[in-house]
Amino acid sequence: MTDALIEAARAWAAEDPDPATKSELEALIEAGDTEELADRFRGTLEFGTAGLRGALGAGPNRMNRVVVLRAAAGLAAYLRAEGAGPDASVVIGYDARHNSDVFARDTAEVMTGAGFAAYVLPRPLPTPLLAFAIRDLGCVAGVMVTASHNPPQDNGYKVYLGDGSQIVPPADEQIAAQIAAVGALADIPRGTSGTVLGDDVLDRYRSTVASLVGPGPRDLKIVYTPLHGVGGHTVAQVLSEAGFAHPHLVARQAQPDPEFPTVAFPNPEEPGAMDLAMELAAQVGADIVVANDPDADRCAVAIPGPHGWQMLRGDEVGALLAQHLINRGKHGVYAQSIVSSSLLGAMAAAAGEPHQETLTGFKWIGRIPGLAFGYEEALGYCVDPDHVKDKDGVSALLLVCELAAEAKAAGRGVRDLLDDIARQHGLHATDQLSVRFSDLAQIPATMQRLREQPPTSLGGLDVLKVDDLAEGSAELPPTDGLRFTLADRARVIVRPSGTEPKVKCYLEVVIPVEADTEDGVDAARIAAVGRLDAIRAGVQQAAGL
Repeated sequence: MTDALIEAARAWAAEDPDPATKSELEALIEAGDTEELADRFRGTLEFGTAGLRGALGAGPNRMNRVVVLRAAAGLAAYLRAEGAGPDASVVIGYDARHNSDVFARDTAEVMTGAGFAAYVLPRPLPTPLLAFAIRDLGCVAGVMVTASHNPPQDNGYKVYLGDGSQIVPPADEQIAAQIAAVGALADIPRGTSGTVLGDDVLDRYRSTVASLVGPGPRDLKIVYTPLHGVGGHTVAQVLSEAGFAHPHLVARQAQPDPEFPTVAFPNPEEPGAMDLAMELAAQVGADIVVANDPDADRCAVAIPGPHGWQMLRGDEVGALLAQHLINRGKHGVYAQSIVSSSLLGAMAAAAGEPHQETLTGFKWIGRIPGLAFGYEEALGYCVDPDHVKDKDGVSALLLVCELAAEAKAAGRGVRDLLDDIARQHGLHATDQLSVRFSDLAQIPATMQRLREQPPTSLGGLDVLKVDDLAEGSAELPPTDGLRFTLADRARVIVRPSGTEPKVKCYLEVVIPVEADTEDGVDAARIAAVGRLDAIRAGVQQAAGL
């Protein structure tokens, strides 16, 4: 163990205001745990467009009160440098993860110490409510303490500016520079813990969401799970206010629990996360299953199929919501991330509406002028950008229930709606190959391998074009990713995850549907499965995954 490492660890412990992490670090020093100390002091958590996110623990490479206090001080300095006036305010929300309430209180104290008014949401509540509250209250910024769907040991710090959107470059670099300039922790001015808001802002949010649905059928048996997160009470109230019956709640997942005891990962996309909900749906004879991730900014959907309950892909839910809004005459830009299905572009063109692609993340989608609807395949949907310029799992869930109830009243199901879309535009089938790495060096190595030796064919389809997204274009800023355009309108995009130690490969095939055959869509689905399987195998081989 080097003297410099020991000195750094002792200095950190000396100013750590949290007795738990202070003791944790002192125990590591006493035990001489070189490897663990080196990892905790191997740089700092990087502040970027996703804010901060990482495992809880002591040291600069973990999420803790020292890191949060410095981040809050840096954000306050940035806001002042950008011209925030003496009456400016910041609103702060938090989820139910370990230490989220503590990090929120620390942030409020730093903001009031810097001369801002600080408003704190009254309890653990959904992330989209925080995005709503920024504009509702006229704040210059908002902070949401959440790690969304990350594992239980993580927490995070998400920053929004006064327009209600998440930060994008160059704001992230400028805030990071201000954080780096923060001096000793004891020199950061600390004020009061701010004003804890009542339920007024929550009531306005719920009423705004409920007003998104029009008059129509409400006969729908719903199973819902918040996956141990903060969405449960808000979703139940919104559904009730909109005229739906109370959903059947998955009892074991209904209450916020930072340990997420029933799931390996609290992400509805992960295998097994929705099993309890689908079991309950089978028991009660439900029409639909809906779920949120732990901070309720994402929405997952499952429907009954010929072989039991099945999850819809994010692209399928995105298409359903887009068609629902198009049918209702909602005008404006229909937007998606580049890794989402090309189907939305075809739907927008057929409806005579503008369409736009962005980099991944609602920090980009939410900033599109004239946005009517935006989505990304990772279960994120923005259906009401006039009020929430971010993904919102509560409002998306409500519209899914509305379209499902309308289909049921017409003697149809959600699958029939998807079939209608496929008949009009061809079957756009998507899949994902996601590989988690324990050795983070393997992520850039995988990308470099594909850049140096790009495949000439994947799954028996010729690669017609390779776009290195790191070079940027007139339409898109540069990002670490590769896009392979294949024959027959197929496509593969490979990129590192922005929030997890993964490489993600997004696959899409487009299969024409024989309109004059009764089972044309089913035949196209079967063909798509085979083609996607072949492409996936090709990508695995080419990338060495």
